[in-house]
Amino acid sequence: MSFDSVLKFFLPKDRVFYGLFEEVSTTLVQMGNTFKSALQEQDLSKRDQMLKTLEDLEHKNDETTHRIFIELGRNFITPLDREDIHYLATSLDDIADYIWGAAKRVVNYQINDEYNTLPAFAEIIAKSIGAINTGVFALRNMKDLRAITAACVLVNSLENNADDLLDHTMMKLFSSQISAVELIKQKDIYQMLETVTDKCEDAANVIESIIIKYS
Repeated sequence: MSFDSVLKFFLPKDRVFYGLFEEVSTTLVQMGNTFKSALQEQDLSKRDQMLKTLEDLEHKNDETTHRIFIELGRNFITPLDREDIHYLATSLDDIADYIWGAAKRVVNYQINDEYNTLPAFAEIIAKSIGAINTGVFALRNMKDLRAITAACVLVNSLENNADDLLDHTMMKLFSSQISAVELIKQKDIYQMLETVTDKCEDAANVIESIIIKYS
């Protein structure tokens, strides 16, 4: 084996990992935008059909995440610490899992969203994912650290907005005259949606820790 071949074997596979992360992030953007559009749809039948398409995107994301783990096992040297790659892949995958979980609840429960909380959460989630996407694509060269930091700060701020939205909605629900069953269903959905923003914040924290380590 030539020296060039040996050197090539040990060089970090930047394009592999960064490309896969960008693929995951792009799929998440699709999920976030579809989720937002669906929850703005007034026709409930159309809304449910749009939400059900998220299952295919979630499966696509699972497959890409699995490829990341396969590459992690194959490559001796990686562009980022192995733990960071694992944490980022897992945190991004969690976002997709929880969006799909929330979508299933919306379809199955068919709640009366009197306070328009669903589209409000969907707006926050789509913005959070957009910011994460900015951070993920900027990791490839890490030249614009300000942009990455700003994206992470935005995700944290949006998560705080989601907390406030959940608190205000819960106060309204518990002071309303809806049935116990309807209250339980709505509470479950809204808490799941707030958890999606928590998962976005987790991913932003991983990205922020990466740039601190490598900047």
